[in-house]
Amino acid sequence: YQQNPKTYTIVKQVLAEGNAGELQKYFGSRMEFGTAGLRAAMGAGISHMNDLTIIQTTQGFCRYLEKNFSDLKKRGVVIGFDARAHPSSGGSSKRFARLAANTFISQGVPVYLFSDIIPTPFVPYTVTHLKLCAGIMVTASHNPKQDNGYKVYWENGAQIISPHDKGISQAIEENQEPWPQAWDDKLIDSSPLLHDPYAMVNKEYFKDIQKQCFYRNINKETNLKFVHTSVHGVGHKFVQLAFKAFDLSPPFAVPEQKDPDPDFPTVKYPNPEEGKGVLTLSFALAEKDGARIILANDPDADRLAVAEKQESGEWKVFSGNELGALLGWWIFTCWKNNSRDTRAIKDVYMLSSTVSSKILRAIALKEGFHFEETLTGFKWMGNRAKQLMDQGKAVLFAFEEAIGYMCCPAVLDKDGVSAAVITAEMASFLATRNLSLSQQLKAVYDEYGFHVTKASYFICHDPKVIQQLFDNLRNFDGKNTYPKSCGRFKVSGIRDLTTGYDSSQPDQKAILPTSKSSQMITFTFANGGVATMRTSGTEPKIKYYSELCAPPGNSDVEQLKKELDELVNALEKHFFQPEKNKLQRKTE
Repeated sequence: YQQNPKTYTIVKQVLAEGNAGELQKYFGSRMEFGTAGLRAAMGAGISHMNDLTIIQTTQGFCRYLEKNFSDLKKRGVVIGFDARAHPSSGGSSKRFARLAANTFISQGVPVYLFSDIIPTPFVPYTVTHLKLCAGIMVTASHNPKQDNGYKVYWENGAQIISPHDKGISQAIEENQEPWPQAWDDKLIDSSPLLHDPYAMVNKEYFKDIQKQCFYRNINKETNLKFVHTSVHGVGHKFVQLAFKAFDLSPPFAVPEQKDPDPDFPTVKYPNPEEGKGVLTLSFALAEKDGARIILANDPDADRLAVAEKQESGEWKVFSGNELGALLGWWIFTCWKNNSRDTRAIKDVYMLSSTVSSKILRAIALKEGFHFEETLTGFKWMGNRAKQLMDQGKAVLFAFEEAIGYMCCPAVLDKDGVSAAVITAEMASFLATRNLSLSQQLKAVYDEYGFHVTKASYFICHDPKVIQQLFDNLRNFDGKNTYPKSCGRFKVSGIRDLTTGYDSSQPDQKAILPTSKSSQMITFTFANGGVATMRTSGTEPKIKYYSELCAPPGNSDVEQLKKELDELVNALEKHFFQPEKNKLQRKTE
């Protein structure tokens, strides 16, 4: 019996053509449910996002929640969605969200389903605010347009971490037969269990982020102009509202990109991390309207890229690490000067992921608060932040180099809406001191020590080659020996989070959790350099992240950059061996 005529037709056609390879593509393997939930192309078959796989996933998730929460039917779950759609298979974020809601409601679980598109951070915000058991956001963030995803939050308001992924995955396997009214999503519209949190969250969220607003008078008066782009995603309306909440004049919106469009027609990839290509239209609008600062969200508005026009007329796009340094400095300074928080500085924390710049560590050391690093990804920072908050600590800020920032304790995940308006307030404040963001960044580095970073990746589609490359690093000079040097750079420490080895610990055991299923080795060098090599969980890439930290007072930043470039070249040549391993370089 066909429930979705579009995916049914696709499968029928493949069967008629008798193409086994094509059939394998649709039905070869089920999408894997991991800590990031699901992410895959929309289309037919169990390896894609479609009505059936969403129903099966939600049935498994529902059963897993029933097992974990005796009060699930009292508390319920929240579901949000972005504007993605895939006409050829009939899939869309909204349709998937409604099918998921229908699954829960059929089991007597209350569902808070947003009636319209929202930024991803609104889901964790709602989980915390309404004390719900879980949250689901249907989005593929900044992935290509054919993709979609299913992101899951636990009752603590953070993304799930292990072992929940395994438990949910197993429950999905056990609940694949669609329940009786699984497809009939119209049933939810008349159900007393369906609630719409849209109006409430749009009021409460903007009230909560105002706790991070410290210079309302400056905001009202500033003549600084901003351009904002939501890159065909959900961000436009919400960033406008955030500016209003802070008494800032609304930013100029890039007209071609401000309305949601699942085709992302003006960009090759809807990812502001890709730098200048995504910002072409923003630069043009900024030149036209005399704006000095550009704020760009990714399509689900949980990330933020910032660019500033320099004295020379050139545009500088800040890296995630540079904006992390600025926001960390700003949020700490605001806490120190204006906060009504009575907690002592020893109860103040900031977090960043292990592949992000250590600039927060330098600020923390000098100012006396705590800095902690976590594994890569906001799921770790969100969960750690919640633990610390439950112990009465203040977690002021967390960030990762992939342009993700958590500036506001009401959302335990990255949030590009609050980050955008806080950046705008910081820029407005600095303008009253005749300082640009770039000048302030230099001031931060002058005070706490320069931190220069460089990151890139190689593409490799052969898992065997990747395994061999990392095995080689673990048996470099004979069995079980890591490299003692990399070209002319002496290695002074090694931490391997695949095996759990850490040469710097008294018992040689790493403190951060280890994972045998992914590769990750960090090298510390005698010259103060650090480099991490790791595999990506979602793409066929081997990534590297490098940083050189200088103590305060070392102002020769060009020399530092040159030294880091040479370290990276040595790393590529001796540790990656791209020719031998046939690795494909990142193409700029």
